[in-house]
Amino acid sequence: MSRPTARVLTLLELLQSGGTRTVAELADRLGVEGRTVRRYVDQLIDLDLPVESVRGRYGGYRLAPGYRLPPLMLSDDEALAVLLGLVAGRRAGLTTAQHTANETASAKIRRVLPKHIARRLDTLLESLAFTEQPGEFDTPDSGVLLTIADAVRHRRPVSIRYTDRDGRRSERTLHAYGIVAHGGRWYVTGKDAQIGEDRTFRLDRIADARTLPGSFEAPVGPGPAQRVLSAFATAEYRHEVALRIHGTAEQIRAHLPAGIANLEEHEPAAGQDQATERWLRVELRAERLDWLPPVLAALDRPFVIERPDELRDLVTALADRLGSYARQTASTPSPSPTRPRG
Repeated sequence: MSRPTARVLTLLELLQSGGTRTVAELADRLGVEGRTVRRYVDQLIDLDLPVESVRGRYGGYRLAPGYRLPPLMLSDDEALAVLLGLVAGRRAGLTTAQHTANETASAKIRRVLPKHIARRLDTLLESLAFTEQPGEFDTPDSGVLLTIADAVRHRRPVSIRYTDRDGRRSERTLHAYGIVAHGGRWYVTGKDAQIGEDRTFRLDRIADARTLPGSFEAPVGPGPAQRVLSAFATAEYRHEVALRIHGTAEQIRAHLPAGIANLEEHEPAAGQDQATERWLRVELRAERLDWLPPVLAALDRPFVIERPDELRDLVTALADRLGSYARQTASTPSPSPTRPRG
């Protein structure tokens, strides 16, 4: 592609990003003089693209709403962001018409992508899993995301430079099982080859990723999404909590989802329905305990606290406060509010 043609296409891309661009700004971005910018604009107009000239102190050029969409030029990062959004939309309970529009939009983007980019994006989309109905989520560095997706698909070890939540930096070799969207963020789960244990890493904390020679066998058992949820539920925190709750798994999960707590479900007795209420064991880890008493109150099911004793004290204190509030009448002076302990 000749340099003038490439610059004309770059000009179109700049105008597609929205707003009014001054001649000086465009000339600087394109590395040409102002009169050359005007000549490039004339070429776009000759191609029947709706470029408007804006007069005045802050004037310049902009794309006007046209009767048809101008040719779209997406960078690798832009194509990745659009396709990730469309994938999330397909999982978000779209109507039939919305689902059809989603599919046709994906097909149009895929059709015009260069083959090497299309292959990498397909690899990424095949490697994704969601722990819940997705909403908005951050998009990590596309190079890291695509490299790890390729490692997942081909079962190749990958070297990553990682910064943990305490700011400690390390370089790790990972056998990546899958990429998972959870709670508005992207994670990769796999075995840390240096310690021989499964680990979960936030993709936005990975500064660099590169594939390494060799291969590994895919593990049997839970899928990547379930592994991420289990990692969150068993993460190291200050308190280890063990409860027994009388209810159904559905009732408990409505207040203590899989990303927070592990639920030990026993097989129902012969002739007993799976949805029948029974005692189930719940284990979780938490940095603080003050949020748990209101959750147990909202659950409104019989429960037994096995540990820690501090949680039992907090629940008793909450019950006492609620009881004192309930005993108040319209003529009772309002007490000064007190902060709950914990």
